Amino acid sequence: MNETFSDNRPVIEVKDVFKSFKTVRAVQGISLNIFPGQFVALLGPNGAGKTTLVEMIEGIQQPDKGSILIMGKKWSGHEDELRRIIGLSLQETYFMDKLTVWETLMMFASFYKLGRERSEEILHLTGLEEKRKSYVVHLSGGQRQRLALGISLLNKPRILLLDEPTTGLDPNARREIWIILSKLKETTGTSLILTTHYMEEAEQLCDYIIIIDHGKVLKEGVTDQLLDEHHQEKLVEFTLEDIIKGNDVVFNDSPYPVTWNGNAGKGRTTLRKIENELPVFLDYLKKRNMTLKNLEFRRLTLDDLFISLTGRRLDE
Repeated sequence: MNETFSDNRPVIEVKDVFKSFKTVRAVQGISLNIFPGQFVALLGPNGAGKTTLVEMIEGIQQPDKGSILIMGKKWSGHEDELRRIIGLSLQETYFMDKLTVWETLMMFASFYKLGRERSEEILHLTGLEEKRKSYVVHLSGGQRQRLALGISLLNKPRILLLDEPTTGLDPNARREIWIILSKLKETTGTSLILTTHYMEEAEQLCDYIIIIDHGKVLKEGVTDQLLDEHHQEKLVEFTLEDIIKGNDVVFNDSPYPVTWNGNAGKGRTTLRKIENELPVFLDYLKKRNMTLKNLEFRRLTLDDLFISLTGRRLDE
């Protein structure tokens, strides 16, 4: 495919897409555009609809309703040419255990009619040179994910689709994946869709964040845009003396909305003007004979924004 896309024309266009499985409405009217060189995070908890959406973009699933265009073309009738420009890595990647890392790379390279040179480049990019002769079965979880990422990059894809590539990895292994993707962003014009429920991962790697839950887009924008409407708010988290965890504490008459987590024994609220509103809230607690054990306040994060939108954390 020799078509050149300008920066203002989406490489991926998703318009009003729906997908259901029996009684589960996985995707409910999602629309989004991905532009050349843009790194986009689909951020949401497990079951939000992220994987189903990506599988439709990949051509693995068909939408019940709506349309998806890749480089201006539908999947139907253009499967071969679209697969040549897409790299993908699924949540779980299975390899042949009795092949070495090098043999695995050469096998996948042959699918694209690529030779040793590109496989050598991928070994270097993923930092797997020392594992060249190691059997895949002996790789750590992080090494297997680096190999999966390397395979997805063999064909120098215009579009890269990664479905939770660091789930289950320890922090060091996760950062190794981030380094590879950061280099890719600096040196190529590849567009990336990354599904994740790690807030830090989305902020570290992506230009644009789309928050999804229950198959719908709740918010989207760059990080600063997402938090802009809350930029004057501070999150106040507090614990109380003599409160048994698991007990419900009612704040119906609070001057500011309070979310109470009985299991953690912790409450939270947001205040716009700390110097004026915090004394009012403390006076309210005092009048109810509630004694503070601990109180902290800080700027809102994307995780806090998700809680404000859904009432629960991303990792729940």
